Amino acid sequence: MRVLHTSDWHLGQRLVNLERTEEHQHFLNWLLQTIDQEQVDVLLMSGDVFDNGAPSNTALKQYYDFLRRVCATCCKHIIITGGNHDSISTLNAPKELLEYFNIRVIGGASQDPLDELIELRCEEGNLKLVVCAVPFLRDRDIRLSVAGETFEERENRIKQGIASHYEAFVPHIRQYKEQSIPVIAMGHLFAAGGSASESEKEIHVGNLGQIGADQFPADFDYVALGHLHRPQQVNSRHHIRYSGSPIPLSFSEVTDKKIILILDFADGKLADLHELEIPCCRKLVRFKGSLEKVKQQLAIYDNSTYKLQAWAELQLELDAPLPDLNQQLEEVLKLKEGDLQLLIHRPPIIIKAVQTLEQQVKEEVDLHSLREKDVFLKRCESAFPDSDHSELLATFSELLELMGQEKES
Repeated sequence: MRVLHTSDWHLGQRLVNLERTEEHQHFLNWLLQTIDQEQVDVLLMSGDVFDNGAPSNTALKQYYDFLRRVCATCCKHIIITGGNHDSISTLNAPKELLEYFNIRVIGGASQDPLDELIELRCEEGNLKLVVCAVPFLRDRDIRLSVAGETFEERENRIKQGIASHYEAFVPHIRQYKEQSIPVIAMGHLFAAGGSASESEKEIHVGNLGQIGADQFPADFDYVALGHLHRPQQVNSRHHIRYSGSPIPLSFSEVTDKKIILILDFADGKLADLHELEIPCCRKLVRFKGSLEKVKQQLAIYDNSTYKLQAWAELQLELDAPLPDLNQQLEEVLKLKEGDLQLLIHRPPIIIKAVQTLEQQVKEEVDLHSLREKDVFLKRCESAFPDSDHSELLATFSELLELMGQEKES
């Protein structure tokens, strides 16, 4: 069976209150074409189907339209797991109906590993592939709160809980390994050594739940991960991969190449793995530097190869405040009207010779661009500048996660 690994669609996501519907539809259309062109048998979607637990009607329609259309392709098996952004109840609501179309949805974790173990058979009924479809493991799934536990104890309990969840599959998959049936594991987590971007929300108490590649059982022939939006290997292991998000979800991802992964198996093992780059229809661009440098960059920017208008983030470095700054920028941006829209204009950095190096590189940020944890950290640094804030941050992150789980339930 040929397998396609994707994740982190984040349908319904907005960037500075602008919808990404066209970009997501462009990707989904391309994905359908790619499934047919590559003769894909199995589609794995490793979490974060939606950007939040209460997706809009537009996002839900995109999702169900895609599932309807993919059933008409050569792809005969679709497995979708929930991510930390997804609502378990929203994903699971139509799961019994979707099973009639060979679409398996695992919105939340189960105490019984057999509930997440899926056998995939060919049209003749022969078993070809086994998938351990692990969704995002919430704190309540892997760790009971213990009064008075330390920061390190909490970290170890979370890591052990995640590792134990995967280890529980081992007794059940040995029979398949003896028959040379390949076994794939799915997951939605922050693996140790992974490179994150600004758009990932931290999970598991401030990313304490980082497990290494060696904590995934060796019985898995491939581990299809989601959560990190940059495609990457985990600890340089060829068979443990993040596919990344299909579109850049923040300006920190402007240089990332967006991909899906195609897997082929032979003799019960991973025989081939190759990437397919996802075509971009809207470019996110960053302009930073002196006023003259930025004006030159804007003047020469060419958006002709992209279907949609580019979105830009801008931050100037000035020697002194300029009273006509906005007017100068508007004059340049008018020339690019239709090709480029200024989405984020960060406050200028004023660079003076008498400033220290730290002052020169320190960037101001708008409140709307900060996450809850960033605001809390800045408040801690302001109130207790000489203290270690790691314990407070861990507790605050845990509260945020618990609040999210209560909203969902």
